[in-house]
Amino acid sequence: MTSNSICPCSSGKHYADCCQAYHQFIIFPQTAEQLMRSRYGAYALHLVDYLWETTHPTKRNLYDKAAMEQCAKANHWTGLEIVYADKKVVEFKAHYQKGLTQFVHHERSTFKKEDGRWYYFSGDYFN
Repeated sequence: MTSNSICPCSSGKHYADCCQAYHQFIIFPQTAEQLMRSRYGAYALHLVDYLWETTHPTKRNLYDKAAMEQCAKANHWTGLEIVYADKKVVEFKAHYQKGLTQFVHHERSTFKKEDGRWYYFSGDYFN
């Protein structure tokens, strides 16, 4: 991904003007929606360390870093749709393709802000 590429988070902005600084830990997302978008972009770009570091520290024990990496790499991430967003909840549809089959991961995520940083805290999945 180059700085001039369109950001994979579906914002329509160039990567340099969107998620790149988050992914490089230069600055932190200022809203739950920005964090959600940057996490989707991290899946698309296979940035597992970013996914891990933006998961709330008290929830990391529920996840396996190797499994996150496998999920990121096994799928082709094709777009993000924000269904609803408020201060700490984001409902989204993450579109991806595995082989020739298209999938949608529909989730309502809760985020927590601590010490000036947003973290993914939990999610409820829709069928």
